[in-house]
Parts: sequence; C-alpha cells; structure tokens
Amino acid sequence: MSTSSQSPSAEYVVIGAGLSGSSAAWRLAQRGHEVALLERKVPAADDASSHGSARIFRYGYPNQLYTNLVVQARKAWDELEEASGSQLINPCGSADYGPLRNPRQLAEILANAGVEHELLSATEARSRFTGINFDTEVLWHPGAGVLDAERSVQAMVAQAKAHGAQVETQWPVASVEATANGYKLTSTDGRTYLASKIIVAGGGWLPELLGNLPLPSGFVRSVPKMVVYQENAYHFPYRDQEPEARQAWPTYIHKDPAFKSYGLPGGRDANFRGQKVAEYMAGRQLDTASQQNGQIDPANRQRVIEYVKKYLPGLEPTPYAETTCIFSATPTEDFIMDEVDGITILSPCSGHGAKFGPLLGELAADLATGVRETPELFRLASHAKAMA
Repeated sequence: MSTSSQSPSAEYVVIGAGLSGSSAAWRLAQRGHEVALLERKVPAADDASSHGSARIFRYGYPNQLYTNLVVQARKAWDELEEASGSQLINPCGSADYGPLRNPRQLAEILANAGVEHELLSATEARSRFTGINFDTEVLWHPGAGVLDAERSVQAMVAQAKAHGAQVETQWPVASVEATANGYKLTSTDGRTYLASKIIVAGGGWLPELLGNLPLPSGFVRSVPKMVVYQENAYHFPYRDQEPEARQAWPTYIHKDPAFKSYGLPGGRDANFRGQKVAEYMAGRQLDTASQQNGQIDPANRQRVIEYVKKYLPGLEPTPYAETTCIFSATPTEDFIMDEVDGITILSPCSGHGAKFGPLLGELAADLATGVRETPELFRLASHAKAMA
C-alpha cells in the first residue's frame, strides 16, 4: 500500500504492542509484508498485561490442544532467543497440585505430547521442594520456567523493525473506519493511519475498541463478553537467601476449592530475592482496562498472606513488593482469534497467554493472510456454542 501525502499507510496495521501484537507484527514483517505496529503508550507498557520480568511458561493444561501448542511455542521461543541473542525463558520447572488440578490427567496429556514429567506423592514433593506444603499428588515437569515478558516484547519489536516494520508509540487508537481500499485508523489526538488490513491485539482495552471498529453487527455480538481483572500480585522473600536455595524454587499452580493460587520466582522485577504469589482471578473486575486504578486490595493481600503462612513455609509471610496487573479472560478462558472483512481480532487471554507469545503471531499471521485457519476452539462460533 503506497504512502499517502496526508497519512502514513501499511498493508497490515497491528494495534497493540504487547506480547501478541508485537508477535503478529514480527511474523508478518518476517514474511515480507508491509507492517505498522501502533502502540497506545510504549511496547510492554506498565499498565497493560505484558510488562515485567515474571510470567509462567508451562506445559500443564487439561486440554491437549493447549499443551500441543506450548510444544510448538517452545520452538518459536528458541527461534526468538537465537535471533535476539538473549535468554528469555529461565527454566526452573513447575509443580501442579491441589484437589482441582488433577495431576494424573495433566500427566497423561503431557505424555501424549512427549513432554518430560513425573508424578510425585505429596511426601516426595515436600522432600524435594521443602518450601512448599503440598497437599495432594504433584505433577512435576522440569521444562517449565519463568519468561521475561517485557524483554520478550522488546525482542519481538526489534525483530519486526529488523524486517522493515514501522513502530509508532504514543499512538492510542480512538476509531477505525472503512475506506474504499481498506481502513483509516484515527488516534485520540486526530492523527490517522491507513491500512489494507488490521490486526487488533488490544488486550484489556479490546472491550472498548470493539465498539469503534467497522465490524458486522453479528460478528460483534458473537464476541464473548470478556472479564478484565485488576489482579494483585505480591513478592515474598525466601527465608533462605543462599543462591542455590533461591534457584531451587519452582513455579507452581495450586487449585483448591477455597483458594486458587499461582507462584513463580520473581526475577529482576523483585531483585531475585522472592517468590511472586497471587490468587487466581481474584482482582477487581473491570469492563475495560482503562478503568484500572492500580490500587492493591487490602483484603486480598491478607488472604494471600494467610495462604503463604499455610502453604509456603519457605517464604517470609510479609510481602516486600506488590503490584497490580491487567488480566483478561473469556468465559471459557479460551483465546479469541477470528477474522472478518480484513480485521483480525487477537485476544489470547492475558491470564495464560504469555507462554504462547512468539507462536501467537504465527497463528494470527496465518489467519490474517489466509494461509491457514486458526484452531476452531478460538473462533467465535466455538465460543458461542460453548455459551449456548
């Protein structure tokens, strides 16, 4: 698409430079397409879902499709790490346990995918990881770890640029309108950009963007209502600060009827001296990410402290750092990836989408260019069927 004297233009414009948007821009540019990446603030903005150094990379899913996709994503991460010359995933393994986690089912799925794993009794697991009070059988898989979300975004943006993509920061999209040859995007301050096709990767801002996109009414109605959470996360110091002891801490997923929790080594965000712990989907519910206030919920803080006292004796039960983050989800927690009239909607549910980062761009690029259909589970028809 040629550049207008009034407005810059590109064949593909990607809205949002988080993990999914930066991945889509990289993959499209890598394939030789003309790409522009428009970001509301800066890539991996600190009030969005892809900031910071600590997200869980894991294979354990109760759905074979997701585990298989993680296997594919790991190869994509290897490609990105080689291209960027930096390690983006720090392997430390993951422990899955709790009455609602079903370690045996997870083990069967990992076996089907050829992922290394072990089933441990609670006693065996406590002897191996003395800082955690396991209360059920445990699935352990050593290939899991902690991914650095911010550096991953920066790496994918750099790769997109290296392949010719234009990256525009401080470019919040206010509206999109159809033109004779594609679309015109307008920013909140009146700037415009022209596109033949668009990929919308707005994360927690998707609910408010949807109403400003020229989409068929039936398509919009079929988009599942997303819940956007302002999640609370806390960093608790390790009781044993010896380097060997700190490096022995795994990530974990613990699902109990009374409390669903996840934890992971906090990385550089927390000076490597503690475990990041949170209660799953327990933050303040928002209609859209622009409603966030960044304030920690004191009641949630106390709940997590009591959880740490009961289940994580290897941690000091007083957090030394805390943060909020935007966490979006569909009713089924499945991703949204669908396309109509040259507009692709990409929402990988920031509650668990980070681990798929460099693969998401491949899938979105396939869909947007018509090379291959996206997994049926992610299409709007599948969401509608699940909600029927």
